[in-house]
Amino acid sequence: MSASITPLRAGKATAPKVWLSPTQVCERVPGMTETILSERRKAGLAPNYYKPSNKTVIYEQAEIDRWVESTAVSSR
Repeated sequence: MSASITPLRAGKATAPKVWLSPTQVCERVPGMTETILSERRKAGLAPNYYKPSNKTVIYEQAEIDRWVESTAVSSR
């Protein structure tokens, strides 16, 4: 009698998060400026951002990509 062995399922490997400075966000999104990003933060508008310290503002790259994709406009 041979035993049947079921291998453990490997968990989904998650890619490490990529953090961007406001300058890097502006390089990634054409037409975006640090002033516009700052105004959006003050107004509580997307994209989401993180403040790991009082003087540091960072954005997650995947969230920036999702935010840009959410602004798609379909043509008529």
